[in-house]
This record gives sequence, C-alpha cells and structure tokens, in this order.
Amino acid sequence: MMLVGRQTGPIRRQPTRDMATETENLTQPQRDRLAFIELRVRFLGEIRRQDLFTRFHIQAAAASRDLATYKELMPGNIGYDSKSKVYVRAELFRPMFDFSPARVFSWLTQGYGDNEPTRHRPLIPIEAATEISNPDLEALSVITRAIFRRAAIKITYRALTSGMTSREIVPFALADNGNRWHVRAYDRRSNEFRDFVLARVANARFVDGPIADEERPDQDIQWNRVVELELVPHPANMRNPDTIEAEYGMFDGRLVTRVRAALVGYMLRRWNVDCTPDHSLKGGENHLWLKNRQTLYGVTNLVLAPGYKPEDEEI
Repeated sequence: MMLVGRQTGPIRRQPTRDMATETENLTQPQRDRLAFIELRVRFLGEIRRQDLFTRFHIQAAAASRDLATYKELMPGNIGYDSKSKVYVRAELFRPMFDFSPARVFSWLTQGYGDNEPTRHRPLIPIEAATEISNPDLEALSVITRAIFRRAAIKITYRALTSGMTSREIVPFALADNGNRWHVRAYDRRSNEFRDFVLARVANARFVDGPIADEERPDQDIQWNRVVELELVPHPANMRNPDTIEAEYGMFDGRLVTRVRAALVGYMLRRWNVDCTPDHSLKGGENHLWLKNRQTLYGVTNLVLAPGYKPEDEEI
C-alpha cells in the first residue's frame, strides 16, 4: 500500500533514451519481476531461476527470459556462476531502480508483494510519520548479503560515546525498534554481541576468513532468551482502564507478550511502559505498567526501560 506524500515503492531512475524505449515495451508484470531480480541480487547477492518461478508461478523459460532482459538493460550488473548455477551480483553493480529504505525493509521483513513500480493512487487518504533515520542502502546491501552468506564485514561506525570507529562485525539479524533499524552482530572489537544503528554504518565491505564458534548467533544469550512481559493498564494514570484493555486487546485485564531479551528495552520504551515497582511514573504517556517486573532479571538493555532502576530490585 502506498502512503500519500511518501514514496514506498521503487522509482525508476531517469533512463537513457535506449532504456526508455526498451522498458516502455515491458508489461507491468515484467517490471515487477525485474524489480524482484534486482532486490534479490542487490541485497542477497544472488538469484536463481527457481526464485522467479516460485514467487511468480512462471515457467522456467519465462524466468530465463526475464534474467536475460535484466542483463540486457543493465549490462554488468549480474554474472552467472555455472558451477553453482546461480546468478550473482557483479562487483560494479549499478541499480536500475531507486528503492526507498521503507520499501527495502518491507521486502526483507514481509517478502516481495505489491506491484512495482506503483502507478496508482491509494484508495483512501493515508499518512504516516516521516522517517528521519534512513540507512545508506549500499551499506545495507553489504550487511544483508553478509547475513545471507554468514560472513564477517568491516564497517565505519559513528558511536555516541567514541565517535567514528572502524570495526569488524559478524551480522546475523536486522531488528526494528519502532523508531529505527539496527543490525544485531558480534563485535570483534568488544568481543560481545551488540546492536548497531544502521543509519550510523558506512563503508561496509566483506572480510575474508571463517566465523569463530563464539561469533555465531546461537551464542548470543540475549538474542536467544525470550522474556514474557505482563502488561496491565496503568493503575494511577488511567481513569478508564477498560479503554486501554480494549485498545491493546487485553484478556482478563492484562496483555502477555513474549519478546527477545535483546529487544525488551526497546519495546518498553516504545510503548512507554512504566517499569517502576510501585507504578510511580505520572506522565500522561504512561498508559501501561509492567506487572511482572521480576522477569527483567538478566536483561542487559534496561537503561531504556522507563522508570527502571537496578537498585529497586529485591534482594
């Protein structure tokens, strides 16, 4: 679905006259498939004919024609690995489509769906908050390919405390905290798993060599631990708790949700959940209170949790 005032689908770059002539003869389904080819190649580094006829239910011959068409329109973007029987991204890749970060993340999280590029107005007026923290898509494409290949990369990263640094990381997942995107990765500088804000990453490039056992995702305790949170209407701030119960779909006056420990702090901050033991936060934004506060024991990013203080823990 397209949002009024925001571009959520890819826009074709201003083509040369020859490319314009070629693309004008393409049908909308063909453009959809060319966009799918570019997304796979750009952000995963490869595509097979099987990917096309599985996604679009076309014959193998049609998939081959689409790949040949893309190669003709964008020569030098993809090559063919005859040993693996897969089309791979070329080193001097130049995108045909300008995908917005929102569209790329939508595809990465939900799969390729709606038509590309959309030429239709929405059925009803729709607006959304403006995204103000957007990553560099070329850096993102290296990160997503590294996740797909289980490879290490070197990045330039701007941290709040240490400024610009050079790091080697082993990324394995993307995470949305509701305001911006992070990459979860093993940081070879600190020798621990950390979150890196995607919009602060630049100059990403692959690093040769194997991944050590301690760098693998199954060693990330915070990522693999699942925490059960029991949320209830704020006892002090809500005059009509039934309104909150209805809004959040609560059952018996409570909402139980399960979250990775690595994401708990983000989730609690996003929804302004009062994490004090005596529900003492008085802000009008605090609609919810965390009833089972003891479940936070061992979670490492609680500096983000509203009202949480380690000294409040019972000994």
